[in-house]
Amino acid sequence: MIMLRPYQIDIAQRACALLQQYKIAYLSMQVRTGKTLTSLQAAAQYGAKHILFLTKKKAISSIEKDYNSLAPLYTIDITNYERVHHLSSNKYDFIICDEAHVLGQFPQASNRAIQLKAIAENKPIIFLSGTPSPESYSQLYHQFWVSSYSPFVAYNNFYSWAKEFVRKKKKYFYNREVIDYSDACIDEIHLLTGHLFISYSQADAGFIEKVKESILKVPMQSSTYKLTNTLIRERIYTTKNEEIILADTELKLMQKLHQLYSGTVIVDNKAEAIQIDNSKAVFIRKYFKDQKIAIFYKFRAEQEILLQVFGAAVTTDPDEFNNSTDKIFISQIQSGREGINLSTADALVMFNIDFSSLSYQQAKARIQCRDRIKPCLLYWVFAENGIEEKIYKVVISKQDYTLKYFKKDFAMFKTLQL
Repeated sequence: MIMLRPYQIDIAQRACALLQQYKIAYLSMQVRTGKTLTSLQAAAQYGAKHILFLTKKKAISSIEKDYNSLAPLYTIDITNYERVHHLSSNKYDFIICDEAHVLGQFPQASNRAIQLKAIAENKPIIFLSGTPSPESYSQLYHQFWVSSYSPFVAYNNFYSWAKEFVRKKKKYFYNREVIDYSDACIDEIHLLTGHLFISYSQADAGFIEKVKESILKVPMQSSTYKLTNTLIRERIYTTKNEEIILADTELKLMQKLHQLYSGTVIVDNKAEAIQIDNSKAVFIRKYFKDQKIAIFYKFRAEQEILLQVFGAAVTTDPDEFNNSTDKIFISQIQSGREGINLSTADALVMFNIDFSSLSYQQAKARIQCRDRIKPCLLYWVFAENGIEEKIYKVVISKQDYTLKYFKKDFAMFKTLQL
């Protein structure tokens, strides 16, 4: 049986007290501080009999190990949010929602939130997330809404809630006027919700090593720069195989450049991705020779490049990676950024960068753990004269890279030279 750390025992006791009084506890513990084990212990102290634990698919095996190590008296079903609609509402007496911010879509509730609300009726819930409201405090409404004991229970829907807790603004999206509900009244929301949160940071947990980030710049093939420059200038490019790459709007141009500078692109007349340049993967293979690395990529076609360059050394199973000495772990950023532990890696390598600041924050934490003594090394592999470094400068400031930023940067791309 695993021994919990003193701070985990303390937080579990405090969470149990919240559950007894409010039926809700929100553990806002930073990644790698052990919030899964803490939540499982809190459920045991509360007296849960049969738990539903919802998480991301790639995190399931890790949570199963924590449950087996803790060996509580209750039974548990661990599954991913995409399977909520298959579950029975009468089976469980306790719910744990890992990465709970995924329930925070607004102004309309997501399907997963709607489906979970039916299952969670009159049941105590532990919410888990290191980033409960990564983009806006408005994301808290539907997370709590799934609970029968929501602190916002007096508000029937998001719109009635927003009248009191959101400073609404008008904005235009594709020349259509829409209402922006993201400017939430933080202080007012905190008055109703603050007592439900237990926060804990990596510094509080005594993490020894901080992530050390480095940028590596790779010269791409001359044909890649010829393609991107033509696309910037003419907004269309036709390959020798009659494949058409179209960028007739600024948004499409931003997306195409994001793909091209890492070696792939979706061609418009075939609606499929093609590979154009494996320079990044070849560079990574040489630069990190004999090192144990994990690689995160953005687009599915980038996975194919990595498989071709690294061959049989590749695994997509984090457990196989952690238990091996010769495997290279690869994962798409979106699916691998949450819930998995890659702390045995010598380095984490980012093949591309996501537009999302949340992806940046969570993906880089995969290499950390409390007892890690060797350096936590994170490498960003960017194309020389590409778009990635511009994206990086935005997401590290906790902002998403949007079309607004691209328009400001666009003058740089117009002057690119071979």
